[in-house]
Amino acid sequence: MKKIPVIIDCDPGHDDAVMIMLAFGSGLFDVKAITTSAGNQTQSKTLKNALKIVTLIGAKVDVYKGCEKPLFRNLIIADHVHGEMGMDGPILPEPNKISEKLSAVEAIAKILEESEEKITIVPTGPLTNIATFLLAYPHLKHKIERISLMGGGIFRGNITPKAEFNIYVDPEAASIVFNSGVPITMCGLDVTHKALVFQEDIELFRNIGNQSGKVVAELMDFFSIFYRQELPELEGGAALHDPCSIACLIAPSIFKSKPCYVDVELQGKLTTGTTVVDFYNVLKKEPNAEVVYDIDREQYIQLLYDAIKVLP
Repeated sequence: MKKIPVIIDCDPGHDDAVMIMLAFGSGLFDVKAITTSAGNQTQSKTLKNALKIVTLIGAKVDVYKGCEKPLFRNLIIADHVHGEMGMDGPILPEPNKISEKLSAVEAIAKILEESEEKITIVPTGPLTNIATFLLAYPHLKHKIERISLMGGGIFRGNITPKAEFNIYVDPEAASIVFNSGVPITMCGLDVTHKALVFQEDIELFRNIGNQSGKVVAELMDFFSIFYRQELPELEGGAALHDPCSIACLIAPSIFKSKPCYVDVELQGKLTTGTTVVDFYNVLKKEPNAEVVYDIDREQYIQLLYDAIKVLP
């Protein structure tokens, strides 16, 4: 079966790490590059974390450093969730490679320009790199098959009552992406807060017996602390956000989604960074995103398990 060509743009991040493992372990993707964004931690830390995960799983892929900060705002990080290094918990191997000389934006442009087929971009952090690419190389956006992103929410936020972290960090970038005309799949909090990993799932990964399974379990041990303390309504589950953006490309049948018009609030006193999703078609505007809102959690965990067990 022909593999799906993708570029992964991420800010590792515990759930980004699992997303990368799912992408490679599934065997369904031709990963052209990994680019890093600043978000869960600073650029230097997310870049090193990406290189560590690539080293752990033995992936043959080039990694590119992205933008240091949002387009117009100061960087906000999520160290309260992801820890001092951004991927606290397991002891990971030191990278056996360094990032490439090209910037993330230059690399995306080069890969798209040289590709004979359209490429799907999978962003799981703030959208700074993707928006910068769209601004700098508008003539190449037709080479993007789809942007399958983790970000936003229909009815909820997690950094403010209405705004999700990835969008809130760089709302101007998100606005550029949603208004780009490129087909978008949006996996926001409404679905990712159902993509829960519980202690029994963590033990399932730990008992696979390979190094990757052990690392996933230890990542989730740390990641779950925040959710169990701060989101008791999830009943002990931790929201495994970012792998949804890859999983919906692998197994769309385990998700429910709806075409919607989406824009991003940039100036609201209480709502900056909110993805305004016209879920009930009040505005009667042409939908610009396929908005994912539900998931079969058990099949999601099985998808992750099947991918992780074939990794080193």
